[in-house]
Amino acid sequence: MRAIWRGAVSFGLVSIGVRLYSATEEKDIRFNQVHRTDGGRIKYKRTCSIDGEEVSYDDIAKGYDLGGGEMVILTDEDFAELPLTTSHAIDVLEFVPAEQVDPILYNKAYFLEPDGAATKPYVLLRDALTDSDRVAIVKVALRQREQLATLRVREGVLLLNTMLWPDEVRVPDFGFLDEDITVRPPELAMASSLIDSMAGEFQPDAFTDDYRTALQEVINAKVEGREVVQPEEAEEAPAAAVDLMAALRASVDRARAARGEEPSEGRGVAKATPISAAKSAQQAAKAAKAAKTPAKKTAQKKATGTTGAPAKKAAAGTKSTGAKSTGTKSTSVKKSTPAKKTPRKSA
Repeated sequence: MRAIWRGAVSFGLVSIGVRLYSATEEKDIRFNQVHRTDGGRIKYKRTCSIDGEEVSYDDIAKGYDLGGGEMVILTDEDFAELPLTTSHAIDVLEFVPAEQVDPILYNKAYFLEPDGAATKPYVLLRDALTDSDRVAIVKVALRQREQLATLRVREGVLLLNTMLWPDEVRVPDFGFLDEDITVRPPELAMASSLIDSMAGEFQPDAFTDDYRTALQEVINAKVEGREVVQPEEAEEAPAAAVDLMAALRASVDRARAARGEEPSEGRGVAKATPISAAKSAQQAAKAAKAAKTPAKKTAQKKATGTTGAPAKKAAAGTKSTGAKSTGTKSTSVKKSTPAKKTPRKSA
């Protein structure tokens, strides 16, 4: 790493020489704009909007737009006269409990390394911060701007976190905040159960940037002249559940199944909800889809077994009844006029 700033941490009468290093780096894959047909880099000229001439860096100043076509021009001399703190000092203002600093205020992170003979006071400040469980609130001038920052300890090294100023954090103004929305105790209990079932220890190394990996694979394939293998499609998210409790219960069961635990119904969680037999929207959708074909077959079977069979039976019964009535007549005829047997003649 290369130091980007040298100065001193100053608290009380103690001064600690330090070198500043960027603690993070973006891993985004960067591209250049090129001409599609021949790959030539696209260049942009700095031209003046009034006379159309190209302007060199030496002739470029900073301008503040007042609106209505008016512009205030500021030069380097104007910035030099501003009351900026010493450009090579990190002034400690106070020490506060770490939990009092809202993470939304954090901006960029820098490592501090002791410079020269400043190792002992550096270690002294580091250990004192660790023992007190506090962070130092400091002011520092970086890149021609005064910034609020914190000093804390990370892996045995002092870490400088620049911060946003309070007026740079927006206030949320959304309509639902004024609505009277009531959450039922069973719903809250089930949501808490879902949080418990998904609880774990944060391990940053367990997470990867799948998009960047896939994009790098595309670039490598282009370089090597081979075919790009399309990644497998991610599983579609289940449809939104109509019943909130059903969705919560299904989520709890899925999280527990992933951990090899028994579902919520077997652990007594069902007592927390009035819908003990509710299923998730995904399970319901799958069940409905799977039940369409069997439902038709069952309906056909029912039609055949309940309606068709009795119909045949009834028809047979009608014929039988008819045969009986006819047989009765034939029997009465037979009784009145018995049939005579005709002897066969020999050939």
